Amino acid sequence: MRAFREAVEAGDMDAVEALLAEDVVFTSPVVFKPYPGKAITAAILRAVSQVFQDFRYVREIGDAAGADQALVFTARVGDRELTGCDFLHVNEEGLIDDFMVMVRPLSGAQALAEAMGARFDQIVKDARARSAQGRPGDVRG
Repeated sequence: MRAFREAVEAGDMDAVEALLAEDVVFTSPVVFKPYPGKAITAAILRAVSQVFQDFRYVREIGDAAGADQALVFTARVGDRELTGCDFLHVNEEGLIDDFMVMVRPLSGAQALAEAMGARFDQIVKDARARSAQGRPGDVRG
């Protein structure tokens, strides 16, 4: 999904959000339960864009015209370096309806969990505010 990659690399989180389906499900690398809905997914992605430092995609895996893509990335959280992969599935409209992230090593995942956990109350507030502005999506705290 070239448009998603370009939006992330440009730091254009509005464009990233526009590529999400209303019923997108986000699966975190550090939380057991998935997060359903565009508002919470967009809020999580906005927060992670602030947590990750030196983020860059290093490889794309999959058929560019296919429904499934994998984008391999590197980043840093504090002094921890990590490698990860965004697994994306797009629906018939070309919008992301399934978004799963995996990261390694464990120390990087732990640093990510700590950094995102510290922001989670604000993430939920941001998602609820976006929903109230006419940006629907299930927001669960």
